[in-house]
Amino acid sequence: MDWKTLANDVVNGEELTEEEALKILNSDDDELLSLLQGAFTIRKHYYGKKVKLNMIINTKSGLCPENCGYCSQSSISTAPIEKYRMMDRESILAGAERAYNLKVGTYCIVASGRGPSEKELDTVVSAVKDIKDQFGLKVCACLGLLKPNQATRLKEAGVDRYNHNINTSKEHHESITTSHTYDNRVDTIEAVKASGISPCSGVIIGMRETKKDVVNMAYSLKALDADSIPVNFLHAIDGTPLEGTDDLDPRYCLKVLALFRFINPTKEIRISGGREVNLRSLQPLGLYAANSIFVGDYLTTKGQESTSDHEMLKDLGFEVEFDFEENEALSV
Repeated sequence: MDWKTLANDVVNGEELTEEEALKILNSDDDELLSLLQGAFTIRKHYYGKKVKLNMIINTKSGLCPENCGYCSQSSISTAPIEKYRMMDRESILAGAERAYNLKVGTYCIVASGRGPSEKELDTVVSAVKDIKDQFGLKVCACLGLLKPNQATRLKEAGVDRYNHNINTSKEHHESITTSHTYDNRVDTIEAVKASGISPCSGVIIGMRETKKDVVNMAYSLKALDADSIPVNFLHAIDGTPLEGTDDLDPRYCLKVLALFRFINPTKEIRISGGREVNLRSLQPLGLYAANSIFVGDYLTTKGQESTSDHEMLKDLGFEVEFDFEENEALSV
């Protein structure tokens, strides 16, 4: 397959066929560098050599009634994680200050649960207003299933982006969770879009799905017009139904990232959870397809030291996109 020609076709507005998409995932490892060169052609056209940094704060841990098979915070997990209710506003602000000091462009406020209570929403709304005043950070919220009026409140508070992942394909969804439907997730994304908040939705790769499922995920997110697409790679946690699952290798993970870039050329593709344990020594190559990463820890698993991430970007010759709002107070 001539990946460079295919990449140029994408830059010129052509869309990948399903057959071409599957060829990416089935490509020989010997083609990997030329495939990544094609992905980089697209990535550089839209984003140059800039990399967006994102950081998570887990404001509420565990205590979730859902039965998602990958999640250590679910009702069916026996993983020994820390459990706590919603943080107070001051703790969320302290996390924002750390994000600012790490030159993180987007601060992600995450809470476990099916969806936010009104009290939890009040806390987030109050914190977001102060974050905007003090640091000018872009704020992403990830609070579960959302009602239209809740999305409106978050928009009015200053939330820039809302994350709600589809996680897997519609066909594979019931193999992962039955306490909510795939369409429930899509409804939340649509409510977010209707409120004027930028939609963020992504996937978890490695949950015993087929390659066709992976292709379907990429096309589904294109149809949903998600502005930001986090690509997570399963870090199977003991005590969850997916315990012991280890279907990924670094080369396949890179092919997945290339696939998402070819199908969603103009979108932010973010290497997210599980990159350290799945991409391993090939992590830097992922940024030839993706243009965004998380720094610091994830929800219940550790990430790479932020200094290592900054060194990796410097070694690649990439530039951190440090795009705070013009009206920031910068009172740090």
